[in-house]
Amino acid sequence: MPREPQDVTEAELAILQVLWRQGKCSIRQLTDVLHPGGDEAQYATVKKQLERMEAKGLVERDRALFVHVFTAAVDRQELLGRGLRALAERFCEGSFAPILGLLGKARPLSAKERKALRELIEESDSSPKGKRNRKE
Repeated sequence: MPREPQDVTEAELAILQVLWRQGKCSIRQLTDVLHPGGDEAQYATVKKQLERMEAKGLVERDRALFVHVFTAAVDRQELLGRGLRALAERFCEGSFAPILGLLGKARPLSAKERKALRELIEESDSSPKGKRNRKE
């Protein structure tokens, strides 16, 4: 049975952002980016964090070389989607409309953003999955 996705902490997100940006990294490379000039305590912290993230299925470890390297096992879009769905469930009874409304009011949407949003809505309305999940 697949594991239930878990929330991501700020420290985990910082590591994932480095991996998304740079690709494969060793513990030392991650420590140098996250804690410039850091000592062995920071190295040990990053190492322990990576072990926990590997157990949660957030990163994958390549043990083929002497120095193990890590890659993100979850992509940014998937993680963002999970977070937005959880936010919608928690605050908006599952509806994305209030979230989209607030984002639109925070700053005006560009023509390109409005077009992308319209296309997304039309795509969702025309797909069988979108029709099943829509609340009338």
